[in-house]
Amino acid sequence: MIIITVEHGLMTTTLIRTSAGIEPASPVGSARWRLPAGLGAIGFLFSVAGSWIPSFWGDEAASVLSAERTLPSLIGMLKNIDAVHGVYYLFLHFWIQAFGASEFSVRLPSAIAVGFVVAGTFVLGRMLLSRNAGIVAALICTVLPRTSYLGADARSYAFATAIAVWITILFLVLLGHRFSSEAARRLAWAGYAVGLAVGIYVFLYLGLLLVVHGAFLVSSRSRREHLKTWVAAAGLAVAAALPILLLGYAQRGQIAFLAHRGYATAHSVVVSQWFGNPFLAAAGWLLLATAAVVTGAAWRRSPGNPPAILLALLWAILPTLALLGLNAATPAYNLRYVSFCVPAVALSLAAGIDAVKTRSARIILLLVLLVLAAPTHVLQRGPYTKDGGSDLAQASAILGRGARAGDAVVFDETTAPRQRPRLALHLYPDDFRGLRDVTLKTPYQARGQLWDTTHALADVTADLATTDRVWLVELRGSPDNVRGTDLSTLESDGYAVVSTQVAHRTIVYALDRRP
Repeated sequence: MIIITVEHGLMTTTLIRTSAGIEPASPVGSARWRLPAGLGAIGFLFSVAGSWIPSFWGDEAASVLSAERTLPSLIGMLKNIDAVHGVYYLFLHFWIQAFGASEFSVRLPSAIAVGFVVAGTFVLGRMLLSRNAGIVAALICTVLPRTSYLGADARSYAFATAIAVWITILFLVLLGHRFSSEAARRLAWAGYAVGLAVGIYVFLYLGLLLVVHGAFLVSSRSRREHLKTWVAAAGLAVAAALPILLLGYAQRGQIAFLAHRGYATAHSVVVSQWFGNPFLAAAGWLLLATAAVVTGAAWRRSPGNPPAILLALLWAILPTLALLGLNAATPAYNLRYVSFCVPAVALSLAAGIDAVKTRSARIILLLVLLVLAAPTHVLQRGPYTKDGGSDLAQASAILGRGARAGDAVVFDETTAPRQRPRLALHLYPDDFRGLRDVTLKTPYQARGQLWDTTHALADVTADLATTDRVWLVELRGSPDNVRGTDLSTLESDGYAVVSTQVAHRTIVYALDRRP
């Protein structure tokens, strides 16, 4: 049991080893938070380093473009699409107004959130295992490729992960706290419910954390006394989150594309989801299996009271199984959707290391994980690492260097919306200043949807009558680029290609009107 007292307004935890196996550390006062704060700072610095290097990609474009709308325009859009990201977009709206929309600026909040994730992972490790195991878990969490990806991505996943880890800490604290009154107990559990509801508004699938917490309670006779209270709190959380749950269901068509992407593969689940490369995945799953075996053996010795680290194992596995099961009936799985489980994976790996008897072997195992994770982290900070090679920044720079005011620009519109070169116009507007967007029909800000609508180039060639130079931005391998439709249209209208420049996967043609 965890016994918590309050002294001078600061929470003090007493070390008690119980059959539940939960053993928090016990420094008193502010000193208790120095180590998690330091580890969180390391996690933040590791994630923020180089976060500005990769070009924006399509999902980040959705974040930035949504956040840059006026509030009425944003609310109007959320009624039709992306309501499940609305809280994050609203936050980012004010953040961008204060700090701008550069890659560094809009990714910085995610790196800060990763700092809280790492700090929370240490606190959980200290509670479930030991202080030293908590340090190991925090370091593993810092370097896991899924974590470093979260810290350099302008999406809500890092926020959801931070909420998940600290709500789980609160959950454990509530299980062991001796309340002074029934009213205090109810208020504390109401806080847990509110926190979970907020998490669901930030990211819908965070509701799967309820499955994890419920399974953990049911696993132990000593914890089942809290089951009735927890069920009431879980019901309150779901009731509070009902509006976003209903909106998410109504807008479920926006993830229908998952059915055609083939995300639910063995490689995605076993390698890409957490580890990023097969060597780290092999080591990681071996340690996870070790933790599971040790936990199972301890559970058999004490059937009514499994080790507390079972919570991490349940958290690492159940949400993925749930989404894969749901995916069999309707599109639901994407490896990013279970990002909020990354602290559990780090804790499980730390438990596997902790099961090794000798200290030197434990240190070697930790170093092996750090070394195996390093190459993937370096690759994630390359300029073209987003979405398999997004180069919107580099393509924009080509126009920024070569285009002149009054030139026209035409974009390939035949690709998936998140890969359309047109996104560069909104993400890097300085490089397009003074250029004429001749195919624009309705700007995204005036619509209740994410993106601009456009005319076919063939329908607006009359608007090019007085234009001497046109820039055509095509995605390599796109239907239009393969068929050369827009290029043929411009050539038929009297233009000739004078230069062809390749950013990475984007081709930029400059065409001048023939005399």
